[in-house]
Amino acid sequence: MSLSRSLTIGIQSKKIEAADLMWASFFVLDTVACALGALRTPPARTLGAVAPPQNTDVARRAFYFGGLAHILEMDDLHRTSVTHPGCVVIPAAWTLADSLDLGGRAFLTAVLHGYEACARVGNAVGKEHYKVWHNTSTCGPFGSTMAAATLLDLSEDQCVWALGNAGTQSSGLWEFMDSGAMSKHLHTARATESGVLAALLAKEGFTGPDKILEGEKGFFKALCPDPNPSAILASFDDPWELTRTSIKPWPCCRHTHPTIDAAISLHQDIGNRSISEISVRTYKAALDVCDRPAPNDPYSAKFSLQHCVAVALADGRVTQSSFNENSRARIAEISQKVTVSLSPDVEARYPKAWGTDIEVRLSDKQVLQAAREHCKGDPENPVTSDEMSAKALELFIGGGMKPDKAEQLIAVIADLINDRPVRDLNLFKS
Repeated sequence: MSLSRSLTIGIQSKKIEAADLMWASFFVLDTVACALGALRTPPARTLGAVAPPQNTDVARRAFYFGGLAHILEMDDLHRTSVTHPGCVVIPAAWTLADSLDLGGRAFLTAVLHGYEACARVGNAVGKEHYKVWHNTSTCGPFGSTMAAATLLDLSEDQCVWALGNAGTQSSGLWEFMDSGAMSKHLHTARATESGVLAALLAKEGFTGPDKILEGEKGFFKALCPDPNPSAILASFDDPWELTRTSIKPWPCCRHTHPTIDAAISLHQDIGNRSISEISVRTYKAALDVCDRPAPNDPYSAKFSLQHCVAVALADGRVTQSSFNENSRARIAEISQKVTVSLSPDVEARYPKAWGTDIEVRLSDKQVLQAAREHCKGDPENPVTSDEMSAKALELFIGGGMKPDKAEQLIAVIADLINDRPVRDLNLFKS
């Protein structure tokens, strides 16, 4: 039996508890907030010009939502797969559930299924894959496809075909990072759209390769130097992968978050004293993606360990404004004092734990230290329901929504578990 067929059977037979649906609604709120909070940004305007949100083409609507949800860098993160499942899975599930006029429980079930597929494929790609390929973009189509397949009630064969055609659409290279280009939003837009297309085609009898993952000319062979295929079918009795996913409290690359969390804890201890040196020791993937000593635009600053630790130490908080031109200029002198290096101990725990050790030397010779194995937002240190609502409210208002409408939307999403119609969300209505 092929891996994609076994994955389909495993996910479809996995038991869902009421608490799982509640967690799914929590992540729906996070993803919707990230998307609507980005509405006033230049990338959002560009996406909307090409794929208008009122488009009747469900795949194009999914494309728009998927791209929008990843713009602010505040969407969720599944650590072991190094993927952002929400910005790919939830737009695909919402678009179909809305167009088919389905209820909240079917929608939330599809979200659980989509996260599971995305994360399990991501768990199997190996560390080397991430050096060149953006995991959310390559593994995301499997998640959006599984979510769409659930809502379309595909048969086992149809689901396998759809996954086969999801895999053949997998793409997404890191090259955009050096120039700060907008490609990352295209990655999630296309990963979302690809899954919807694959599932819709399968519904009509369009076939796809059964062994897209393990075949001699398949996904692992082409994109993964060190795959671990057994991770795809690891115990299906374990909790849903969605419940192992982290919520981001800060609007920047998740690889910077352990360092930000540790730095914020030292802010008050520094007081008015000046900083002489800052040392950050972390895992290799964080260095590969976020060793950026002198970011020259907001997006690059969101991927700079140097800037993020400096602003967290200086301000005791990190917000959207922490990355603008004024903040970069204000923090530049401190960020130049940062050195980043590999910690073998932290690297050994990655990707199960995304950690960091930081050391701050002050002008009076005092040395401050802090470490994180799990940071705020991880399942081991989760955001509370109130904190999630506060994050969503801030994002909704930042995207132009009136406070009363924002509170109303938060309540509607919370009510999805009671099978409230998905259309009641009224997303992207003119």
